[in-house]
Amino acid sequence: ASAAIRHYVELGNALNATALDAIGTRYVCLLNSTELEAIEPSSLRLASLNPSACSQLTKDILYEKAKTAFSGQHVFPAYYELILPYLEGAPAADLKALSRENVNMNISTFVNLRRDSLMSLTPAEVQGLLGVNLPDLAKWQYRSPVREWIQVQRQSQLEQLHIGLTGGTQEGYINLITPKFPALSSAPLGAVAMALHLLPALLLSFLMMSILS
Repeated sequence: ASAAIRHYVELGNALNATALDAIGTRYVCLLNSTELEAIEPSSLRLASLNPSACSQLTKDILYEKAKTAFSGQHVFPAYYELILPYLEGAPAADLKALSRENVNMNISTFVNLRRDSLMSLTPAEVQGLLGVNLPDLAKWQYRSPVREWIQVQRQSQLEQLHIGLTGGTQEGYINLITPKFPALSSAPLGAVAMALHLLPALLLSFLMMSILS
């Protein structure tokens, strides 16, 4: 399939909506970055793709293409439904903007967002994104990536969500990283132990020599 797509492109054919529909969700992950960049954003208005199983690079590129394709339709919730299949490539700034639009994101979409984008969201922004689905966040509080997100939030702000999240940073506490020193090898320890064992005899010999002299 990858060879067929590459040959199609090398012949000068465009990756338009018809081609993207033929490729479909099953093979869209096979497209390399050059082929992805060659996609006309307008083609995504007619094609039906879901890059959730693709690499993060593929998700990032397709998200930007989709954002451009649907930029003229910034009416909610219509825009959200169009951009939804591509949200796993959304940067933090775009997610923060969505949090102000009452999109009621479901938890399965939330936990699959780009990791760096998710980690930069505040509790208030997460509440804005999830809306009526906010209680589902509590079901994930001991699972990745929600667990890691909770650990970098202030506990006082988590409590304002009123869904029982725990594990955030307490006020006035600073997380310190304890330095890890390399373990001493057995050879130096053995040498020290031998020296300590011989020390009394050496001192006794020194004293005897001092007395006799």
